[in-house]
Amino acid sequence: MKVSELAKALDLKVITDKGFADREIKSCYVGDLLSWVMGRAGQDSVWITIMSNVNIVAVAALVDMACILLAEGVAIDEEVIKKADSQGIIILSTDKNSYEAAIAVHKAAAI
Repeated sequence: MKVSELAKALDLKVITDKGFADREIKSCYVGDLLSWVMGRAGQDSVWITIMSNVNIVAVAALVDMACILLAEGVAIDEEVIKKADSQGIIILSTDKNSYEAAIAVHKAAAI
């Protein structure tokens, strides 16, 4: 499933998208400890987190993730949005908690 298809299927809010929404999703990872995510999340994954500081962009770029999905309606600063746009990192948002979001991603993307 592509990121754009996931966003539509789950009615996710698209916070950043610089033309990379057709990226294929291969896995999903849930975590908030950045060093843990760096070592365990996979390339082309949807990363579900409640973290919203600028470091999430660096981690997503380093791991080469398909997108970041912010859970629980977490607010995000304009600085983070600008950094994500400059790095080509897609950020989506949902009001669901991390557990509910992971289940929804799993069901929609069959991963």
